[in-house]
This record gives sequence, structure tokens and C-alpha cells, in this order.
Amino acid sequence: MRTLTFFAAALISTAAFAQTPPWHNLGRDATKAEVQAWDIDVRPDFKGLPKGAGSVALGERVWEAQCASCHGSFGESNEVFTPIVGGTTKADIERGRVKNLEPGSTFPQKTTMMKVATVSTLWDYINRAMPWNAPKSLKPDEVYGVLAYILSLSEVVPADFTLSDQNIAEVQKRMPNRNGMVFYEPLWKAEGKGDVKNVACMKDCPVETTIRSFLPDFARDAHGNIQEQNRVIGPVRGADTTKPPPTAPVGTGPRPAPVLVAAAKPAGGDVKALLAANSCTACHGMAQKIVGPGFTEIAAKHKGKERLEAYLSAKIREGGVGVFGAVPMPPQAQMSAADADTIAKWIAAGAK
Repeated sequence: MRTLTFFAAALISTAAFAQTPPWHNLGRDATKAEVQAWDIDVRPDFKGLPKGAGSVALGERVWEAQCASCHGSFGESNEVFTPIVGGTTKADIERGRVKNLEPGSTFPQKTTMMKVATVSTLWDYINRAMPWNAPKSLKPDEVYGVLAYILSLSEVVPADFTLSDQNIAEVQKRMPNRNGMVFYEPLWKAEGKGDVKNVACMKDCPVETTIRSFLPDFARDAHGNIQEQNRVIGPVRGADTTKPPPTAPVGTGPRPAPVLVAAAKPAGGDVKALLAANSCTACHGMAQKIVGPGFTEIAAKHKGKERLEAYLSAKIREGGVGVFGAVPMPPQAQMSAADADTIAKWIAAGAK
């Protein structure tokens, strides 16, 4: 009898451990076509590079329409992001090492063209991540063109050049920092030693904690409430950014157990979902300026304007410059007129 009781208890214990998690049957295996759609990286040997071609002239047109608002007309702007172009010379192109990267250089800032060693890195990044507000929206020929324009600004290629999958390997031979990569072997050895040494405190650790960085109050809710953006299943990592930050130092108390939360409906109905889906919050905070003005700032500036909703909807779709300074807003042609109207109505009502 005791043996049977023990055996039954063992079966119950095994069954408890064998229970599948609640998300076990969610989703399905990705199809070959779906995997291929994401497998778009381009490597230094140009494996994965699609066929195509784009001229400097084509790239300049795309650049002015979709890139200049953040990077400047000549890739030199430091207002939004670090400059892309600058700091390289014809001598650098000849030897493949950028002199302004050497110790003792007084050049004020490291630009993209100073640091990057492979032209494939630029092609891959532009193709996957640009423009910022509509990544992956450029066609291959447009990516070739934009890259050709950047390279022409650095005098890597002439102004009448057409970059293509057929000649990009030759262009690689003129990259200013192509010989600037350093192979650090320990980082590639799984059994090797790390390049830093530290000993974690595991017993009788000091309780004093010094906070060396923090998110300013004005930026805490700039991209909406992080807590509302958690996945339905999994540990909750997002703070409720509509409330003040905790006063206790991080890490001094017991860690809360992972919990499951239901996805919260964004405040303001579907508007915040539209803002997130169209990457509006990449440039605009709810109340604070990021690249462009905050939504409540826009509402306050235009309060009482005649036919305000129509005006805002047109600005969203067509873009513009000069209302809030010199940084232009690129047109949001990918957004439907109905969605633009919804966002415009929300802003006109005070963006709350």
C-alpha cells in the first residue's frame, strides 16, 4: 500500500512538472516565405545583397524627401543625430585608415564615414532601419541611390556615379576606414578570458547605492506609458511612467515575482496605437519635444485656428517646415487619410 501511495504521489508530481505553460499553443512555426522576408541582412562579402542600382542623383532626391530632416541636406547635421559625413580625406581613401581617428586628433566628432569599415554595413542599415519613421519602406534601387549619395559626399565615388550590386565590391576598396578594423581574438573564443575583470559581491554587500544615471522627469512619459506596452505573457518590465519614479534606490529591496498582465488599452482610444504604429512617438513626445514638438505643444500653438483639424491632417500627410523651427517634418505618405484625420482630431482636442 505504501509503495502504491508513493508511486501515485510520484505520478502527480511528474504531472505537475509536465504541465505546459499557458502560452505553449500560441502561434505557429514560421513559413519559409516569412523567414525569407526577415532574412535580409547583407554581409561584408555581399552575400544577401539584392540586385539593383541607384544613381547619386536618385539618392539625392530620396535624401531630401526622407533623410534630410534628421541628417541635414549634406549629411553634416548635428542637430538630431551625429553627422554621417565629414572627417575623411582623399589621403584616407588611398590608405584605408582615417587619420582623424588616431590618438591626438583634434577633430571634434567621429562621423559615420570615419568609423565604418565596410560599405555593406551602410547598405544593410539603410535598408533595414531607414527612414526612421518608416523603416524598410525604401526599394533596393533607392537604397543603392541613398548610399551612392552618401559616398559621393565623402568623395568615395564621383557625383555622376551609379552604385549597383555589380560594382559595390570595387567601391569597398575605396572606403576611408576599410583597414581600420581590429580583430580581438579573445572575444571570439568561447573558452577565452573576458577583457574586463570584476568580482560580484555575494555576501554582506554594502546597501548604499549611487545612481549614476536617471531618466529626467520631462522625458519619463515621452513615449507613452511603458507599462501599457508590455506583452500579455511574461515578466513585467515596464514602469508606470504616468507616476513619479520610485524614491528608493534601485536594487535595494526584494525583487517582485514575475506576473502576467492583461494588455492595457491605450489612453485616448486608438489614437496612441496609431501614433506607435506610424512611429510618431519617435520624434514627438506626448508633452515634450524630442525631435519635433510635443503633441500638447502643437495643440496649444494652434488652439482656436480655423479649420484646425483639416490643417493638422494635411500637415501630417504632407509634412512641412518652419512652424516649430528649422527641422522639417517629413511627409507621412504611408498613413491613410482616415488615420491622419483621427490623429488631427485628437490633437485639436488638446492631445489628452
